[in-house]
Amino acid sequence: MKAIGKLVITLVILTSWVTAGAQRTPYKIWYDAPAEYWEEALPIGNGRIGGMVFGNPVNERIQLNEETVWAGSPYQNHNKDTYAALPELRRLIFEGYYAEAQELAGKKMMSQVGNEMPYQTVGSLNIHFPQHEGYSDYYRDLDIDNAISTTRYKVNGVEYQQEAFASLTDQLVVVRITASSSNAISCDLSFNTPMRDPKRSSSARNKLRLEGMSHDSKFFPGKVHYCADLQVSNSGGQITAASDTLLQVRNANTLTLYISMATNFVNYKEISANPYKRNNEYLKNASKNYVKAKAAHIAAYKKLYDRVELNLGETPQLQKPMDVRIKEFATSYDPHLVALYFQFGRYLLISCSQPGGQPANLQGIWNARTNPPWNGNYTTNINAEMNYWPAELTNLVETHEPFLKMVEEMAESGRAAASEMYGCRGWVMHHNSDLWRMAGAVDYAYCGVWPTSNAWLCQHLWEHYLYSGDVAFLAKAYPIMKSASEFFVDFLVEDPNTGYLVVTPSNSPENAPRQWKGKANLFAGITMDNQLVTDLFSNTTKAAQLLNLDAAFSDTLTTMRRRLPPMQVGQYGQLQEWFIDWDTPNDHHRHISHLWGLYPGYQISPYRTPILFEGARNTLIQRGDPSTGWSMGWKVCFWARMLDGDHAYMLIKNQLTYVSPEIQKGQGGGTYPNLFDAHPPFQIDGNFGCTAGIAEMLMQSHDGAVHLLPALPSEWKNGSIKGLRTRGGFEIEEMKWANGKLVSAQIKSTIGGNLRLRTHTQLASVKEAKEENNNAFFNYQEVLRPMISERAPLKGVELLPYYMYDIATQPGEVIEVAVQ
Repeated sequence: MKAIGKLVITLVILTSWVTAGAQRTPYKIWYDAPAEYWEEALPIGNGRIGGMVFGNPVNERIQLNEETVWAGSPYQNHNKDTYAALPELRRLIFEGYYAEAQELAGKKMMSQVGNEMPYQTVGSLNIHFPQHEGYSDYYRDLDIDNAISTTRYKVNGVEYQQEAFASLTDQLVVVRITASSSNAISCDLSFNTPMRDPKRSSSARNKLRLEGMSHDSKFFPGKVHYCADLQVSNSGGQITAASDTLLQVRNANTLTLYISMATNFVNYKEISANPYKRNNEYLKNASKNYVKAKAAHIAAYKKLYDRVELNLGETPQLQKPMDVRIKEFATSYDPHLVALYFQFGRYLLISCSQPGGQPANLQGIWNARTNPPWNGNYTTNINAEMNYWPAELTNLVETHEPFLKMVEEMAESGRAAASEMYGCRGWVMHHNSDLWRMAGAVDYAYCGVWPTSNAWLCQHLWEHYLYSGDVAFLAKAYPIMKSASEFFVDFLVEDPNTGYLVVTPSNSPENAPRQWKGKANLFAGITMDNQLVTDLFSNTTKAAQLLNLDAAFSDTLTTMRRRLPPMQVGQYGQLQEWFIDWDTPNDHHRHISHLWGLYPGYQISPYRTPILFEGARNTLIQRGDPSTGWSMGWKVCFWARMLDGDHAYMLIKNQLTYVSPEIQKGQGGGTYPNLFDAHPPFQIDGNFGCTAGIAEMLMQSHDGAVHLLPALPSEWKNGSIKGLRTRGGFEIEEMKWANGKLVSAQIKSTIGGNLRLRTHTQLASVKEAKEENNNAFFNYQEVLRPMISERAPLKGVELLPYYMYDIATQPGEVIEVAVQ
């Protein structure tokens, strides 16, 4: 095979490289006390199964989950009465009878068979150690470099150690207990669960079983049959089955616990599998040598995790327990915690989303309840999508697969809803779904009537193509995108007041204008809907062109896209959330849906649409920083796209504010002791949003170029990162900066083509690009021209000077940017 060389470009930088820590300290989340609350326990997972490790020396608890344990059984919930009521609903909205329209929608559009089903727990494995009350020298951690949880302590001079992991290779939760003295391990093992009518049994002296059925809803029976099997292996001592519910271990030298979990779930339409057979297959792996099994798990994990490395430097803060570090973060300098927090998000995504499984829900896979907050569902008006913002960017593309598969399944299940609710071709999805991929409107009319999540879901298909250049994938994804576009071709209606084509009825997710608060949320021509449909039509058209398909249909989409309402800048200089200028600067709602076109979309740009960019900035200032945890993560991404690293970092500081596990309700955001995002309560999307936001601060690729250090905070003076992926098929093999300025970068081209770079430091030995010479991957659409209120107080936003460069690349070629 021919070797591919390196193209060397010289930077003129009169500074020296100052390392942010050549050999960093391992990323470990550690404590000097056991977990008392669930939000202090440490998560382990392999995508399909997971556990929360409490690390209690006396009464250890490992809370268990399997990704398909959901209430109910296959069902659909769309309301067929919608079709007949739709003309009247639209008339009421167009004539300004918004409250009446919402009341009618509540009767004719909402599910008549209940709301979404809850994600549920399996239960817990309990390990009771008699006479361990007087422990000392306590330590527990989660090593996110290796995906292993460790607990250590001493009792009467004997050192005990417990290791726990959810094996990526063997599909088992594995717990290994050792002691520094022989015959020192004695414990009692049992299962318990809050699930209804569980069955416990023991078929051998070293085995326990917990099984049962998921819960019923008012309308559908719970038919998910779950089963957890425990198999115990010991060296020395003895194991006895004291009863069908209790195993006793006495005087062992080492103890290894293998927990397998499975259900009868096959897919969203079928639940005919045999959980016993599945568990038996998994438990065949229990015969493997522990050291080799652990090494295989670590190797499989590091294959994904080690692709990206972030180094921001270290301070003595890392010598403190995690709960202390979080409490002191706002008043200390702890860059290592930021990097650890970034990698923790990647750890969580690897641990709760793997190919062939279910996508991460509102809690990833970790849940101790039968009815978790918001049912632990797939909330598609931001939260489900937000879980996957880091997937492509931070080089975890495999973790994206379950979500992309869910989009495919939703496109199937949503066809009946599109046809029978709206009389439209294609497919539709509203603001919430669950394991069963139901597509109808749920919860309340003010939030549930939102027929545009299909457009947002399709953005993930297009983004996967942009990052990979995989034409075979695009050919598979295109029919899903086309079908969603067909829905809007049929669903869009002309607004008699404006002449624009509008989505209606719909809401700007969960928000309402001040004068309609508590009365009405359903309107026409909402900004987010316009952005989403614009994006869908643009991407579908581009995909059709790349695949040489459907020229006439593409012309239809282009014509209709040009009739959508434009974005508008209102009387306060803000980007309007609604077509009518109803916004108020006193609205601090957690959803900022009308900025979808800034992030994760890319219709709003400092370079292409400066007026919209300023309007978006004014909106962010007016909304303010305090918010729920997931919204805080979104705002980190917004301010990164605003090219304001210091403001984005301030939001990271706000998010890394300690929240007591006792606080389970509120709007203040923050972080629990185990680094889980606090809405509160726990919602995992805030973790993923912050991970994506930190990456966006260091590199962006959505706006016509690979932009290096677009939003570097002044506090991150020195650092390095490797492994980020870009649209256009490039990978940042490594990038370093010192004194706040780029020092060097190596960028690998995976598919060839033009690499357009944007930097804030001038490059030598390479010709600057002309703005119009753009890479085809970045051609989005014509510049969007907003409508602007005559009263809008616009002043312009000052931007840093930048340089643009075009570099031709071959597949596999590495472009090296180095100091002269």
